[in-house]
Amino acid sequence: MRLSRYFLPTLKEAPADAQIVSHQLMLRAGLIRQEAAGIYAWLPLGLRVLRRIEQIVREEQERAGAVELLMPTLQLADLWRESGRYDAYGPEMLRIKDRHERELLYGPTNEEMITDIFRAYVKSYKSLPLNLFHIQWKFRDERRPRFGVMRGREFLMKDAYSFDLDEASARKAYNRMFVAYLNTFARMGLKAVPMRADTGPIGGDLSHEFIVLADTGESQVFCDRKLVEMPAPGGDVDWNDLQSIVDERTALYAATEEMHEAARFEAETAEGDRLTARGIEVGHIFYFGTKYSTPMKARVQGPDGRDADVHMGSYGVGVSRLLGAIIEASHDASGIIWPDAVAPFDVAVINLRVNDEGVCNACEAAINRLEALGKEVLYDDTDERPGGKFATADLIGIPWQLTIGPKGLADGVVELKRRATGEKLSVPLDEAIARLTA
Repeated sequence: MRLSRYFLPTLKEAPADAQIVSHQLMLRAGLIRQEAAGIYAWLPLGLRVLRRIEQIVREEQERAGAVELLMPTLQLADLWRESGRYDAYGPEMLRIKDRHERELLYGPTNEEMITDIFRAYVKSYKSLPLNLFHIQWKFRDERRPRFGVMRGREFLMKDAYSFDLDEASARKAYNRMFVAYLNTFARMGLKAVPMRADTGPIGGDLSHEFIVLADTGESQVFCDRKLVEMPAPGGDVDWNDLQSIVDERTALYAATEEMHEAARFEAETAEGDRLTARGIEVGHIFYFGTKYSTPMKARVQGPDGRDADVHMGSYGVGVSRLLGAIIEASHDASGIIWPDAVAPFDVAVINLRVNDEGVCNACEAAINRLEALGKEVLYDDTDERPGGKFATADLIGIPWQLTIGPKGLADGVVELKRRATGEKLSVPLDEAIARLTA
């Protein structure tokens, strides 16, 4: 992609109302543009990152056995009246009437709709277990939307819903999502700690938030330091027996500010392992039994021939929120530092002399080779001064910068810079490409 033909409206300074680093850098790097309070347009660079995050989430859901569908953004109010949540949800729900005076709502979550879909088609325990997920825009009418995508009103979320015959089976489904979340966030370069949490308006008696530690996090969290150091389980686990993995993590103290018990923290955690930090919620999982299936009559025939209300859980990941969380956890004074797996491009090729035929030919050759090897390249072929090009490349956070200029070409070298460390190497082009594709 040639930068001269791309749409990348960067800013030298962030707007005054951008209070946290991720909001400032997303605006400055041309990832988003605010259209209304808490509502953003996703510009091309931001959309590329969003799609990469979305794909990682999708792959890990499917690895854990979930099946993707897509539900509409508008839902019938009557479904929510069946569950008893329509009046109880509060002013965060955007309520709408169509031209026929039918009451609708812009979905903040989808427990009712997925239960309605399930009960229409599934009648026997033989169709269980089942986990259905989608990745869809949601709307919650926050009283004070702030912090950019961290607390917006419109947001992209992955929400999954499990259906099982009994509590024991449902807890196995919960464990699958627990492990899937650990793997998902690790692939994005994040250390996410599962912490016991309040179930809130979703309901139920078992819930964990997944918290990314960041100095600029939205809330205080408390945990055993060993949890932060644990590696992700990986995809080669036995998906039918995950209890030991979950037990290993839930045996250690970890709680959000709302659930924190100081005396228990001190009693259960060695003094040197007590970690108090700021954190950002990026995922939330719930087991709530028959909270929705009983009032909505979502039943299956069991092996004994009797009908039973299914046991359910729901599992959310803030896909758009993750961009903010990643930036909060990975940036420096110059801009964003994207982990490789979610970066909008893999390599920025920087042409230092766009009116020099030899430099242009060398850039084109390097790009062709990189793209043939599967790398996505942003080519800075603008007539901006070198200092401005370097500043833009640092700001938007592409993991590698490959700089080609007349002096280096005369010496038979190019400059390769790793954004995360700032390390620079002057090496022949062949060696640079070998490093980029290793």
